[in-house]
Amino acid sequence: MKKILIAPSLLSADFSRLAEEVRDVENAGCDALHIDVMDGSFVPNITIGPLVVAAVHRVTELPLDVHLMIDTPSRYVAEFRKAGADWITVHVEAEKDIHGVLRMIRESGAKTGLSLRPKTPVETVLPYLPELDMVLVMSVEPGFGGQKFMPDMMEKVKVLRSKFEGLISVDGGITAGNASQVVLAGADLLVAGSSVFGKPDRGAAMRELRDAAQNS
Repeated sequence: MKKILIAPSLLSADFSRLAEEVRDVENAGCDALHIDVMDGSFVPNITIGPLVVAAVHRVTELPLDVHLMIDTPSRYVAEFRKAGADWITVHVEAEKDIHGVLRMIRESGAKTGLSLRPKTPVETVLPYLPELDMVLVMSVEPGFGGQKFMPDMMEKVKVLRSKFEGLISVDGGITAGNASQVVLAGADLLVAGSSVFGKPDRGAAMRELRDAAQNS
């Protein structure tokens, strides 16, 4: 049985005590931290930049999965890698030269990821699969945390699983109630925000989510 990876989404953390929040989920047994970067243009919200990623990097040894929901992400690959990003995921809709930005990520030493919005056909990412370490399927419309999971996005996961041997990550509305469905579709990595950071006992939340995922 393959191990299902869980990456709590920092978007749902309490930023007034960020270092404590990071250590809390690290002690709870998560596998990575997912960091959403939004620019107010590609998505209608603004979150954080390289300075916060660097601050998180200083307080944890967890891999940092940095999801760039920004226009023309090639402008910032080097900065986020320098800040400590281990995986850098860009959107297929956000860059004209996808091959070019994936090459930049690879050459920086980070692992390559490509994501797609719910309305974007899965066929859009298929030409890039040989260059990817991970595909991130959005199961909500990107921009804000706490949205409701879109189960029909699992059809994309099934298509990808039949064609791709790398990691398939799913982000958006993941809970213990739907983790099994996501894993059965073929996902390897679950991004969970409020279902981990929104609970007072992060250890119990992680165990519940992992048990649901592993018992699929």
